Amino acid sequence: MTLNEQILTIAIAVAGVQFTRWLPFWVFSPKRPIPEYIRYLGSVLPAAIFAMLVVYCYKNVDITSGYHGLPDFLTGAVVLILHFWKRNMFLSMAAGTGLYMLLVQTVFK
Repeated sequence: MTLNEQILTIAIAVAGVQFTRWLPFWVFSPKRPIPEYIRYLGSVLPAAIFAMLVVYCYKNVDITSGYHGLPDFLTGAVVLILHFWKRNMFLSMAAGTGLYMLLVQTVFK
């Protein structure tokens, strides 16, 4: 890829990201109330996204071989405990990711 093509690719990616960031502000004016359906989606989608993330993370765990998914389930338990204890989503996700990387790279080689 030439330098001009790289610059054009980056510019298109930046424009696409910025467009999707600004679109809600253009569509939903602050002068009008937000439609009830959009409020409903805002209340149910975060939980649905996290449910899909859990399914995605555990879909390839093979409990019949190797470590039987032990690092995955240990990390999941730590994430749950931290989240219910501290109620901090960032802390629980960051600690879970760090613990999983530590386990699979050092303990469960």
